[in-house]
Amino acid sequence: MKNVALATGLLARLALWIAGIGLVLMTVIIAAQVVFRYLLNSSLIWSEPASVMIMGWFIFLGAAVGIREGYHLSFDILLYVLPEKAKLFLHTVSDLVVAGFGAGMVWFGWELAEKTSGNMVPSLGISGAFDFIPIVGGGVLVVLFSIERVARRAAGLPTARFGDDADIEA
Repeated sequence: MKNVALATGLLARLALWIAGIGLVLMTVIIAAQVVFRYLLNSSLIWSEPASVMIMGWFIFLGAAVGIREGYHLSFDILLYVLPEKAKLFLHTVSDLVVAGFGAGMVWFGWELAEKTSGNMVPSLGISGAFDFIPIVGGGVLVVLFSIERVARRAAGLPTARFGDDADIEA
């Protein structure tokens, strides 16, 4: 379990770095577009589709890391009054539902990518499938990280928090 936790921890860090770089890159592209449009009276025709594509990556990668770290949306009011075993059971059910959602992201994202693979994004000159690949990639990570949380809970280990590798040594 230790090796799996280290591997998924590194994968989560990598995903977070890629998401952060994507956010900065998108910001730079949009800033360049503003400069070109309003100061140089020209336009970068590729800036909007490229920014949207990059945004898809950082949204879905960041969301997957949020799943691993336990920062996804939840309604925890009931958990405050339940015994610990019931809380663990409900957290496991939640993680399994999230894994199912991630599997849906993979399945339907792949279908969308397939259906748009013949279309070209004119300003970028690439396949329209690239707009949907982030859904598939994020879905794979959501499934992986959700299953990791279930496995850690089943092994009696705490679920990971970003930057906290102390629990991996357990």
